[in-house]
Formats: sequence, C-alpha cells, structure tokens
Amino acid sequence: MIRSMLFIPGNSPAMLQNADIHRADAIILDLEDAVSPDQKDAARILVRNAVRTLGFSGCRLIIRVNPIDTPYCALDVSSVVPLKPDMIMPTKVSGPQTVKDMSHLVAQAEAACGLAEGTVGLIPLLETCEGIENAYAIAKADPRVRALFLGAEDLTSDMRAKRTKAGGEIGYSRGRIVMAARAAGVEVYDTPFTDVNDEEGILQDVALAKSLGFTGKAAISPRHVEAINRAFSPTPEEIAYAQEVLEIIEEARRMGKGAIALRGKMIDKPIVDRAKYVLEMARMLGGKPE
Repeated sequence: MIRSMLFIPGNSPAMLQNADIHRADAIILDLEDAVSPDQKDAARILVRNAVRTLGFSGCRLIIRVNPIDTPYCALDVSSVVPLKPDMIMPTKVSGPQTVKDMSHLVAQAEAACGLAEGTVGLIPLLETCEGIENAYAIAKADPRVRALFLGAEDLTSDMRAKRTKAGGEIGYSRGRIVMAARAAGVEVYDTPFTDVNDEEGILQDVALAKSLGFTGKAAISPRHVEAINRAFSPTPEEIAYAQEVLEIIEEARRMGKGAIALRGKMIDKPIVDRAKYVLEMARMLGGKPE
C-alpha cells in the first residue's frame, strides 16, 4: 500500500543518502526534471550506485526516467531495470502508444539482465491535456501499468492556465484521472503541493485529494510526508465503524435478515465493500506510522 511518494533528485548525493528516512511509503528517484542535460549521465550512474549500495529496503522504489523521445530514455531504462525498481515512471505520456513503447524497452532490459518479464511496473505521468483526455486508454495500454500519476505543473502550462494553491484549474483533470484509473482497475496518485512552507495548505490539499478518490499523493518536501500518510490512513474511528458494519452484517445473516440498520442507517453492499476496504488498508498498514 503506497500512500505517500517523495521525489528525490537523482543528482544529489546527500538527498539520495537520506532518501529512505522520511517515512514515505515510496521514493521517486528523479532522472528527469530535477537534472539538467549536462548532468544526465552522472545522475544515472549516481542513482544506480545509490540503489546498489543503500538498498532503500524500507520503502518502495520508483524511478522517473526521461521522455521516450529523448536520447536519454533508453539509457535510463537499461541502467535502472537491473536494479529491480517497483515501478518506472515514464514522463510526458499523452497516449497509449508511449506506454507500449516504454513497456517494450523495459522488457528488453529485463531479458538482458535475466529478470522475468513483468517484474518492473509502470506508473505513467500524465502532464498534458492530451494525456488527461486519454487517461483510460493509457491505464489499459499494457499490463505493466500499476497506477496513474497526475503532473499538474506541466499540465497547467499546456492548458495555458495559472497554477494556484486552491487547484480549481486542475479540478476536471483530477476527477478525470481518478475515474479512468478506477475504471481500469489501477491505483492513482495526486500531484505534489509545491509550497513547502504552507502547513495549512498541504492539509487542505491532501484532504481534497482523498475526498476525490486518489490512492495517495506525492511530495517534493519531506515535511509533507506525515500529513499525506495521516490523511490516507484509516482513523481508529473508521476502523471501529468498519468492524461494526461487518459484525452486524454477519448477525443479519445468522438471523436470516435481508437488510439491517446500523446507527439509524441501512447497511447495503457499497457500505460493506467500503468497510472491507478500510479493514484491508488497516491490515496492510499495520505497524506503519500514521
């Protein structure tokens, strides 16, 4: 279960060394936006050596690679696939063909280093208007796709809109990508909140993301990880209610009742399904900090 993802620049030895101490469920080692063209090769080597040396065993590993139409992408993929990251994040994904082409590159790299095909998943980064409109096709393009990721900074530039803290300009995009991911049966992650000093803002933004149905949220600052983890973890009250729901449903079955109420509300299948999901989350997150 991934609630929080923390971006780590691939060209920063100090940040790579401490990447897994911030309690993020996953780290995204970035070979793209955080790295200038003249540092691409050095960052690729640094990330490879950091993963081999440090392991990052306490969290899931995602590596963001350069766009597939650049000379860096194939080198990125062949270098990082042997590290067995959980997922690779292809960037500027605007349609399903990009996903298919990326999957082919990953498959070649898996074969070259002796990994079983399908070992490394994909989490496409949707950051163009075309990508948002093609979200469902992208999610269904290849079995490697494990999740979709919303990139609001480049997206709003493509929209010719101003990026704001309130996020009204990306409201449609948020809803569209969540709907597409859920229809396709994959997870979906919200864009980072970029003001690292606005403590109230991150709380509001993460609450909005959860209310819209996102699985979790990315961060560019370690200071935001705790708020994300807390928001996307079941509360004790939610867990207790979910347990009550399943207990009363079991009681109804024993009594031969087709319907039953809890706290004045009829318990139907969607409520039971939600209760099961809450308890499964609690089980998966057992022992992790909220």
